[in-house]
Amino acid sequence: MKILHRILAAAILLFLCSCTEKQEQKQIGLQLYSIRAQMAKNMDTTLDAVAAAGYSFVELAGYNHKEGTFYGLPGQDFIRLCHSRGLEVLSSHINGPDPNTIPWEACLSWWDKAIEDHAQAEIKYLVQPSMHKTAYTSLEGLLQYCRLFNEVGEKCNNAGIRFGYHNHDKEFSTLFDGIPIYDHMLLHTNPDNVFFQIDVFWSLVGGSPAQEYMEKYPGRFELWHVKDDKEIGASGTIDFESLYKRARIAGLKYAIVEQEAFDLEPFESIKASYDFLNNAPYVKPSYAPVP
Repeated sequence: MKILHRILAAAILLFLCSCTEKQEQKQIGLQLYSIRAQMAKNMDTTLDAVAAAGYSFVELAGYNHKEGTFYGLPGQDFIRLCHSRGLEVLSSHINGPDPNTIPWEACLSWWDKAIEDHAQAEIKYLVQPSMHKTAYTSLEGLLQYCRLFNEVGEKCNNAGIRFGYHNHDKEFSTLFDGIPIYDHMLLHTNPDNVFFQIDVFWSLVGGSPAQEYMEKYPGRFELWHVKDDKEIGASGTIDFESLYKRARIAGLKYAIVEQEAFDLEPFESIKASYDFLNNAPYVKPSYAPVP
C-alpha cells in the first residue's frame, strides 16, 4: 500500500510540475530589428535562435515596399519560414512617406500597396515607427501626420489590420503650445483607427514614464515595446512590475521585446530578456491570443 501511495504521489507531483511549466510559458514577442545583423547574415539560424529562446511571435522590420517582400522573400514564404519554427508573425514596422512633402494621393497610394502586401501575408498589425522631421518643426506639420494616420488606419481596418504608431523620445520632449507631441497625436487621432505602440524605454528617456500615459489615455496602447538600456531588467531603472500592473487599463494585447544594445552575445541577450519576463510573476501568460 505504501508503494502504491508513493507511486500516486509521484504521479501527482509530475502532473503539477507539468502544469506549472505550461503556466510559466508566456506569449512574448521579439522585434527582429533587435537582431537585424544576424537576420541579414543567416535568417534560418537566427529564427532558430529566436524560437529556442522561447519567443512565441515576432514583429518584422524588413519590408521592401518596391518589391513587396519581407526580408527578401514573398510574404507567405517568410511566414511559412517562421511557422516552421513555431513562431507566429504578428506585426510589421514600416516607414511611409512624409505627408508634408509628398503629394497626398501619392502618400495614400504608397500605403494602399503596403496594406495589400501585408494583408496577403496575413499580418495583423502595421506600425509606423517614426516620423520625418516635418512633424517636429510645427504643429501644422504634426497634424498633417495625424490626418494621414487616421486615413491610413481606416484603410487598415477595412483590410482586417490594425494601424499604430511607435514612439521614440522626441515625441515627449518636443512641445507645441506647451503640450508634448505625443499628447497632440493621442488627441488628434481616432482610437478606432489608430493605436499606439508605447516604447517604455524611449518614453522614459523623453521624460515621461509610460505609466502616466497609460492612465491618462486608457485603452490606446494595444502593443508595447518592452525595452531596457540593454537586456530587459538588467539596468534596474525601469519599473516593469508597475508597467504590467497597468496592462489592463492600457489596453495591452501583445508585449514585444526590442533591444538596441547588448552586454551579452545577441542570441544570449534576447534569451535573457525573454527569461526575465517569463519568470516575472506579474507578467500574465497572455493578454490576447496570437492570431
